[in-house]
Amino acid sequence: MNRYPLWKYLLVLVVVLVGLVYALPNIYGDSPAVQVRARTAALDETLTQQVQEVLEEARIESFTAYLEQGTLVVRFEQLEDQLRAKDALSAALGNRYTVALNLVPATPEWLRSFAAPMFLGLDLRGGVHFLMQVDMASAESQALERYVGDFRTYLRESKIRYRGVKHDEGQLEVRFADEQTRDQGLEALSREYRELDLTTAEDERAWYIQAQLNENTLREEQRSALQQNIVTLRNRVNELGVAEPLIQQQGLDRIVVQLPGVQDTGRAKEILGATATLEYRLVQGTATDWRDAERTGRVPANARLYKMREDGSPVLLKRSVIVTGDQIKDASSGIDQQSGSPAVFVTLDGQGAKRMQKVTADNVGNLMAVVFIENRVETVEENGDWVKKRVRVEEVISAATIRDVLSHRFQTTGLTSAEARNLSLLLRAGALKAPIEIIEERTVGPSLGQENIDQGLNSVLIGLSLVLVFMVIYYRVFGLVADLALVVNLVLIVAVLSTLQATLTLPGIAGIVLTVGMAVDANVLIFERIKEELRTGASTQAAINVGYEKAVATIADANITTLIAAIVLFSFGTGPIKGFAITLSIGIITSMFTAIIGTRALVNLIYGRRKVKRLAI
Repeated sequence: MNRYPLWKYLLVLVVVLVGLVYALPNIYGDSPAVQVRARTAALDETLTQQVQEVLEEARIESFTAYLEQGTLVVRFEQLEDQLRAKDALSAALGNRYTVALNLVPATPEWLRSFAAPMFLGLDLRGGVHFLMQVDMASAESQALERYVGDFRTYLRESKIRYRGVKHDEGQLEVRFADEQTRDQGLEALSREYRELDLTTAEDERAWYIQAQLNENTLREEQRSALQQNIVTLRNRVNELGVAEPLIQQQGLDRIVVQLPGVQDTGRAKEILGATATLEYRLVQGTATDWRDAERTGRVPANARLYKMREDGSPVLLKRSVIVTGDQIKDASSGIDQQSGSPAVFVTLDGQGAKRMQKVTADNVGNLMAVVFIENRVETVEENGDWVKKRVRVEEVISAATIRDVLSHRFQTTGLTSAEARNLSLLLRAGALKAPIEIIEERTVGPSLGQENIDQGLNSVLIGLSLVLVFMVIYYRVFGLVADLALVVNLVLIVAVLSTLQATLTLPGIAGIVLTVGMAVDANVLIFERIKEELRTGASTQAAINVGYEKAVATIADANITTLIAAIVLFSFGTGPIKGFAITLSIGIITSMFTAIIGTRALVNLIYGRRKVKRLAI
């Protein structure tokens, strides 16, 4: 007799029931929603009431509002209500909150507390995909630039006379008047800056020390630039109000950004790739000094010549920076109450506030300028070819007299309304450590995403139906058992994807379709082995027992080799390939359970407790 112990039947039953429960959220679909997040602090306790009042004033009645992981989610029944609510809430809540459009699961509350549907990828949901290249040469250049001031300070403190320190063509160069002083500088710098490779050179004019980042430091600097850019991009995406974005590293110098639901690619590119920041510097000299410096080209050693944005007139600013965009903790756009012009209201961190307070206290009555810095990529024609060049634009947007001591919070004017909004967003999100360039861009519309879902679902259903029909015709009752196991296998795949909160993509659906065909392979092997045993004259019960026991090793070999291939695909693949590998791996594991343990349990229930002369196989 073929009988399972009770615990095996219970195991199969528990796995199937748990799979059904965790797969269930996927049948409810999504509801249009608006998510409200606080930009700088936790949500106010009165926010829910305020949102309800705003929506009631806008005559939107059918909605449900609840707090979830620090976010206020407002669900609607109609897409039109979602769009109207977003406009109304954005106008009412202002800059303190981010209001984002989103689709949230329409899962009932009793089920939502412990189960959630799987995420849909960009190709199924719609949105924007960017592949960005990080300019590692700029990261190295900026790292070396930081050493210029350090070298000057250290050599002065060490009382070693030098003629100049400059950064040029990927290396630092320190000039000395004679060889003996150069050797003293080399010894001192080698002792203090072990992360640099120092070499010497000379010509008829001077003796030099040349410095470059050593291999380990350069690798660490590149890794840091990539990670900081990922953090900055994630902050910018949060400021854009995109729900469930994907931002991840690809290779050594690339970043993938996927923004579900975003259709305005121009706005997304403008914010993600921008590198705008501010610097605050003291003004040096008078208008006469500025014009003389522009006319003669002679600029004081401790100053730099800039242009005013408004009229292009020259202005001299001191080289020492008071505060930079890195020290800005928060920023918001608004209107200056006195002039009525657009303004950016800036809040500094502790270190920046101390520096600003000290400098402004010592310079009340003097001029302080605000420098707007932007790095952008421009396409220019060179020798008949169009090439991309990085351009750094530095403009003085305002130069005002310091009337009082400034500290943590103050405002900056001289921008247009759009520039004020964008600059405040970029300052809140932080500056990119190295420039990035968008080298690949794809946009998937929501209608195309739905079409992909429909076609993917149809492919699964058609493939499943054909396999089910074939198995019933060819293997009779045993074919019905295999069909039931196949349906349960699909349910378990969906349940595992939902439990892991994995993202289902179009290649992932392809992996499920492939699994449908592969899942019955194990049953075919088992059933054919049973038929062979029956042909040799074995009894029905013995044939069932031998068929399952002898086929297990073959099934395990076939599935393990396929699983190894799937793991390799996941390890070395990117994006869509990973999605395919995940669903294929899950399908292989669940199909082994349903084909070997699940079908054996059903066959034992049907034939195992009685004498059977003939099997319907």
